[in-house]
Amino acid sequence: MSSGLPLPELRMIPLDRIDVLNPRERNQRKFDVIVDNIGAVGLKKPVTVTPRPSDDGAERYMLVCGEGRLKAFLRLGETRIPALVVTVSDEDAFVMSLAENIARRRHQPLELLRGITLLRDRGCSAKDISRKTDLHESYVRQILELADKGEERLLVAVERGKIPITVAILIVGAGDDDKSIQMAMQESYESGELRGPQLMYAKKLVERRQFLGRTVARAPPRRRTEVSSSSLVRAYQKEVERQRMMVRKSSLVQQRLFFILGALRKMCADENLVNLLRVEGLDTLPKYLAERIVRLGGAL
Repeated sequence: MSSGLPLPELRMIPLDRIDVLNPRERNQRKFDVIVDNIGAVGLKKPVTVTPRPSDDGAERYMLVCGEGRLKAFLRLGETRIPALVVTVSDEDAFVMSLAENIARRRHQPLELLRGITLLRDRGCSAKDISRKTDLHESYVRQILELADKGEERLLVAVERGKIPITVAILIVGAGDDDKSIQMAMQESYESGELRGPQLMYAKKLVERRQFLGRTVARAPPRRRTEVSSSSLVRAYQKEVERQRMMVRKSSLVQQRLFFILGALRKMCADENLVNLLRVEGLDTLPKYLAERIVRLGGAL
């Protein structure tokens, strides 16, 4: 990659002279909002293009940044769009496009993962990526660590603000041992990194990660298909597997509940502890739970 980029020049470029080499699928509802905003207040930020030769001798342009704005202008019936023209190589154009996608406030979590990984694969160091995207260097390094280990599910949770990235790194460091993972979350709770809803979400996330894997399933493109015997068999097999997974999960939950119930029974059988609880006014339990403990041989 070149060490520096020339200053861009602002021009009005015909829309039919701009090529989009790597079109990106967009959320239609959000795209409609972009179109409405541009139609109401105009274009706040020009697109970025780089010139390329064409067969007819007239200059064409490759879009570097601003596909959504370009498509919005097309829908609005415009023929030209304000564009910053910069002469860069294909390599630099690719890096600029990725950097803008990553730096967007409302990027999709997996876009961040793929974008940072692609920049790294293109020869950018964590420091380079940090400078290009305005992300903290330590954050970039941690994202790359999650990416190298295929931890898409954890990354999505981090990007949505469900858990801190430091907790995601601790979970990865604990490996596949359930006890080590629980200890990592306990440490995070004690340090104040996981509180309330975040702790509950982290526990559910760990369970999904164990049962469903580290990666996030991609929804296949929707298309109409004919119903056949083979498709019915596949749907049946998929449903059977889903039911089996639910049985495994419910079995795990049941084991944990039995463990808790047994621990409560032993506590209730300890006369000294029961007397202490009475003194502190903590000797009552929900009716259903108290009845189960009595049946097991303990009582407050």
